[in-house]
Amino acid sequence: MNLVNQIYLRKSCRKYVDDVIDMEPIHDFIAHVKPLNSEISYRYKILKKDEVKIKTPWSAPYYLALYSERKENYLENIGFIFQQVSLFLQSIDIGSCWVGMASVKKKDPDFIILIAFGKSDNKTRDVADFKRKKLSEISDFADENLIPAQLAPSAINSQPWYFKHSGNGFDVYQVKQNILKRQILKKWNPIDMGIALAHMYLANENTFKFNIKTDFEKIKGYTYIGSFEI
Repeated sequence: MNLVNQIYLRKSCRKYVDDVIDMEPIHDFIAHVKPLNSEISYRYKILKKDEVKIKTPWSAPYYLALYSERKENYLENIGFIFQQVSLFLQSIDIGSCWVGMASVKKKDPDFIILIAFGKSDNKTRDVADFKRKKLSEISDFADENLIPAQLAPSAINSQPWYFKHSGNGFDVYQVKQNILKRQILKKWNPIDMGIALAHMYLANENTFKFNIKTDFEKIKGYTYIGSFEI
């Protein structure tokens, strides 16, 4: 399924109706979704709102609870996988939103984050409505190939990504936040990086290859995450 067009419509949804949803297409899509790292085990549950602890002023009828084993790039992997799921949900008229300020009532050491979802009339927007950094601010030079990553959502719209051209692709870096932001974003920004990489994968599905180099340029104020070809 081609989900590229959903990137340009995507909106984090916070208004839902309580309509019943057929979960079978969602389970089927997740069963075939591409991971960033196939060696990391992950799982998910679909929960109702009375099964989660919500710290937001709004709620959704359903939540995807995401779990993962802890390995290198496990948070990026979760972001990569489930942003594809989020875009798929939008493609079948279901709104969604990544929710850092919530948790599951049934404790599990592998729990990572929740995605709220449900039927909604407020799940898309025009590309002109995106508030994002300029391409020249997220890369060593402006490149329209990076627009899918530019439009990716991130915790408090922090947009922590930076791309350096390398061969047929890019080396990917995450900004080192200041002390105050670090307390809030240290867990969420790696997920954000995976979300941006998912957008780049979907826009370059036939050529995208992710790897982690041992020899890469160090950039002050940034942490190297990995590289990809397009």
